[in-house]
Amino acid sequence: MDSFDKNIIEILESDGRASNAEIARSIGVSEGTIRRRLKKLIDNKIITILAISDPRQMGYEFEALIGMQVDPGSVETVAVSITKLKDTKWVSITTGTYDVFAWVILPTAEALGRFLRNDIGEIDGVKKTETFVSLQVVKREME
Repeated sequence: MDSFDKNIIEILESDGRASNAEIARSIGVSEGTIRRRLKKLIDNKIITILAISDPRQMGYEFEALIGMQVDPGSVETVAVSITKLKDTKWVSITTGTYDVFAWVILPTAEALGRFLRNDIGEIDGVKKTETFVSLQVVKREME
């Protein structure tokens, strides 16, 4: 990846709906060049083009960060298991008090409780969880 690719990515980060023609004009190259570069960036999984919704507008009232202490030999297995859960938006293996963190978005407090008991609670290797419910999202990378 070179500075040209980084320019394309910066434009898309600020306006994910920018057309190939707009990007080409902004950088000063042909639309075909942008099309080829974008295809390569997507094929190599350097970028992903997606829509990010506002969970509250979609009827989801609860966002939470869940810290998990995990058996030492199970960290990666637990993390992969959590990625497969529908309401999980991201998962990270970390250092410190918690081995794995997951960000989840659910419609109700009851749904969060069921998620913790029935989904996270059933994963072998999870020893302890601590849930941090988000009161307000101050920045969400979509604006």
